[in-house]
Formats: sequence, C-alpha cells, structure tokens
Amino acid sequence: MSDLRGLYPEIEPFDSGFLDTGDGHQVYWERVGTMGAKPAVFLHGGPGGGFGPVHRRLFDPALYDVILFDQRGCGRSTPFASLDNNTTWDLVADIERLREMAGFEQWLVFGGSWGSTLALAYAETHPAHVSELVLRGIYTLTRAELDWYYQVGVSEMFPDKWERFLAPIPEAERGDLMVAYRKRLVGDDQAEQIAAAKAWSAWEGETITLLPEPSTSDKFHEDKFALAFARIENHFFVHNGWLEEGQLLRDAHKLADIDGVIVHGRYDMPCPARIAWQLHKAWPRAGFHLIEGAGHAFSEPGILDQLIRATDRFAGKADA
Repeated sequence: MSDLRGLYPEIEPFDSGFLDTGDGHQVYWERVGTMGAKPAVFLHGGPGGGFGPVHRRLFDPALYDVILFDQRGCGRSTPFASLDNNTTWDLVADIERLREMAGFEQWLVFGGSWGSTLALAYAETHPAHVSELVLRGIYTLTRAELDWYYQVGVSEMFPDKWERFLAPIPEAERGDLMVAYRKRLVGDDQAEQIAAAKAWSAWEGETITLLPEPSTSDKFHEDKFALAFARIENHFFVHNGWLEEGQLLRDAHKLADIDGVIVHGRYDMPCPARIAWQLHKAWPRAGFHLIEGAGHAFSEPGILDQLIRATDRFAGKADA
C-alpha cells in the first residue's frame, strides 16, 4: 500500500498564473512555500501527467520557494492535449522562462519518471542554473527502454493487463504498437481516440506500483486525464523525445559539478533499474538509492522516504 504520511502538510500556493510561451501555449504555474527561501522547480511525469496538490508537499514550505507547472497541453495549461510546438526542447525553454520570471539564479530541480528525463535534459543544457538535482524513476528514452515497456518486456510480467493494452490494435499493426496507437490518438474518430487513450493510460496506471494501488491508478481511467496523458506521452515517445539515442547518459559528464540524489525502485516496471545504475556510474557525485520492495510510483514508502530526506538535506536540515 502507498503511504503518504511522510509528506509535509497540505499547502496552498501564494502565487499562480499562466506563462505565455509565444507560440500558442499558456502554461499554468504556481508558487508555494516561502518567498525568498531555497528555490526549486518540480517537473511532473508523463509527459502529459500534470501536477497535483500532493506534489507541493514534497518540500518543507518553511525552507523552500517552489515553482510547479503543468507542462504544455496538460493539467490546467492550454490548449488542452495539444501536440503543436510540444517537444522536450520547448519544455526546457519553458523551464528557463519560469526561472527568469521568478528571478532565481539557480534552483533545485526535482523530477520523477518523465520528469527525470526532462530534468536531465534541462540540467545538461543549463548546468550553471541548477544547484541540485533530485531524480526518481530514471528514464532516458532510449529505444531499448521504449521497447521494454511498449513492445516486449513488461508484457511478460503482466500478460492479463498486456492483453487489454493490445485490444484496440489489430494484430496486423502490433509490430510497432507506439505507431499504431499514434494513428488512433491523432485520428478524427473521437470514440476511437478515447478508447485508445484509456487503454494506453490504463497500461501505465496499473503497472507503476509494486502492489495494486487504486488511489494511484484510478485517474488513468478518467477520460479527460487519459486523453492528454496518452496523446502527449505517445507523441513524445514516437519521436524519441527529440533526443539522440543515448544522449542523456552520454552527456551526464555535464552534471559533474552538480550535487544530486538518484532514487529508483528495484521493481520499477516502466523504467528499468539498469538505466538508473548507468546514470549512477556516469554521475558518481550523486547519492544513489535503489529501493527494495518498491516499484515506480513516488508514493511508495521507501521511495517517498528518500525523496523527503533529499529535499530536507538540500535545504540544510541538520537531521536529514
């Protein structure tokens, strides 16, 4: 069972608004904690997942000044589920715009799952603006990682759930499931689009925790959430995140002067532990925590414990 008792209490934003990207998107952001405290930015997963109130609670509000935002096309950002001008590098540019808007010279960058991918892309592009990195569920968007989750690999552990993932796709198109899903997710048939989105999202929602956890997986079955999540995630993955193969691990040397923490569940299905281990080897300055008895979700107790310890420690808490 997920255990969120280690989180800080509920907290409301002291500022919020929309960032006009200049190319058709309005990105929703909010700011929580204490003005002038340690700067940080939270990068949600997916891509297409959006952030929620629970994510505010990963930071001690007395010690942090945190920006959280819904990446292009999801959450409260508009236009909803849009794929136009929506790439990894567009999001990296948005993070820089938000940093400049807030007036931060440097900030701690916190990202999990796809958020770890985006955090690495940002930090390797703008290392001088990153004070620390807190990364969970490492994903570098290599072809092997994508095939493991969307072609063959995790399917061997979850044959019942995999059968439901295959259901919307005719057998003749199953040689490249990401492409087959894209055809339906960007098609004109709205009923088919929703059916594909819910199947795509359910596959992820039901395989990210070590044990079944409805409080984590239920939202993946909701039409609106599933549509943005599936369309945007599939869009990024079909295009390999607009990254060169192996780019994020290849360029990990750019993190050499940045302190950080890597937290990864031993039994993380979407994100193979091998990749987290490779990042650990390429970036030895970062602390490394491979959590036994844990899957992928940030809410799993062992993972959550290390994330809170990391944000506390980087804020200077003596007992962290």
